[in-house]
Amino acid sequence: MKGERKYILSLLLVLMVTRVSAQNSQILYYMNLPQNHLVNPALRSSNSLYIGLPVLSGINMNINNNFVNFSDVFMKAESSDSIITFLHPDYDVDDFIDKIYDKNSLEPEIAVQLFGLGFSVGKSSYVFLDITERVDGNTVIPGNLLKLVLKGNEQFIGDKIDLSSLRGDLKYYREIGLGFSKDFSDKLRIGIKGKLLFGIAGASIDNRLLGITVNEDYSHTFDADLAVNISGPVKVIMDENQDIKSIDIDDERFNTGSGIEDFLLSNKNMGLGFDIGATYNISEKLMVSAAITDIGYIRWKKEITNLKSKNQFEFSGLNMVDVVNRTKTFDEVADDMLDSLKNAFKVSRTSKPFTTWLPYGITLGGSYNLTDKFSVGLLSYSRIIGRQIRESLTLSANVNLGNSLSTSLGYTFANHRVDNIGAGLAFRAGFFQFYMLADRIPIMWNKVIIDDSTIPLPSCWNTVNLRLGMNIVFGNKVREKNDKPMILVE
Repeated sequence: MKGERKYILSLLLVLMVTRVSAQNSQILYYMNLPQNHLVNPALRSSNSLYIGLPVLSGINMNINNNFVNFSDVFMKAESSDSIITFLHPDYDVDDFIDKIYDKNSLEPEIAVQLFGLGFSVGKSSYVFLDITERVDGNTVIPGNLLKLVLKGNEQFIGDKIDLSSLRGDLKYYREIGLGFSKDFSDKLRIGIKGKLLFGIAGASIDNRLLGITVNEDYSHTFDADLAVNISGPVKVIMDENQDIKSIDIDDERFNTGSGIEDFLLSNKNMGLGFDIGATYNISEKLMVSAAITDIGYIRWKKEITNLKSKNQFEFSGLNMVDVVNRTKTFDEVADDMLDSLKNAFKVSRTSKPFTTWLPYGITLGGSYNLTDKFSVGLLSYSRIIGRQIRESLTLSANVNLGNSLSTSLGYTFANHRVDNIGAGLAFRAGFFQFYMLADRIPIMWNKVIIDDSTIPLPSCWNTVNLRLGMNIVFGNKVREKNDKPMILVE
């Protein structure tokens, strides 16, 4: 356990630079792809039948954070071509701290499609099925906590730092969704998708009260009323004083095929969810749409561990200044911090089920067909996570030649930046449709020389969304003048 501590804190520092999230691509909304129903269940592609094979049909990864760029953490030193981090003595820590917000968000997630199926029913209806493996999380780190860690105690002596906004949530689950969309008039199309959610492993922080008072001797007094809820093969070993001795993964669960199968295929942590959306054709050229996605929850009942703390305690070691000043190594500070926290944080352990909710999204979109093949679009996406809202706005230009070729170029305002470029390309080769989409592509790059090798690094990069895959598709309905609309743009 001791050797793992530095990796735990290192992972937290890496997550400060990147966020991995399952937020769907804004570019996907305007592409003639079977996956476009993921952002609005009323949308459908022009194919009469599509089949998505495991892994090949879709991998979605979104890396993002809301407060620092890649170049704020890893940058070129002024005195050489080497790369330094924000913990290096030559780095201006105050400049890094100026970029920190009151609430700094990290939201990891990856989605892998295990199976997909969509087919037409009659002239105006469409049925689709998705089975997806998902890992997602959301974390909020209060700005003052980061300032205390990086800058030290001096500015906070005698003050109480409110950390009630601190939260964390991580889920690994399987989603099985069955959806249906239909034209209800010449102008209106409505789609809905129901979801069964099967939780595999999860953890969440229930923070009712958390604050730090910095004392005159630079020690910290914690006031805590919070719980950490865990569902999964985790062993929490406590001593006779109810102090946490160690937290380990139960490796024995994975030593046999039946153990792995029980872990991956268990149905004891179940939940429900749904998506609903609509499109409306104002005229032959102008269409608007709206959707609410990922409304749902998971009730965790299997292999439950609740760690609860409701007390006041003293704590020391919450300080990275020693690393910056080179009086201690990162490993030494990591060990001190985790030891101090473990010894001070008195907890009680129970095994009560708990519930986690999915972050949900609200999408409002519109498109205007300049020609039969070319359109422009405007898309607003709001992602609600607890009490926080993430918003983005995308302008796009889109070309759709049936399903033989579909491409889109977008410009997104999000994450306090206005230089996010996105692009997508899909083309058909026989029964196979290949596609790749990327949102928020870095525009500006720096070149750093390391050992006579030139390495490009993005200068302003805090977000990237990548989706790629291959579909098996049949048929291609090209809209005639008097036909009802089948897709968002063509």
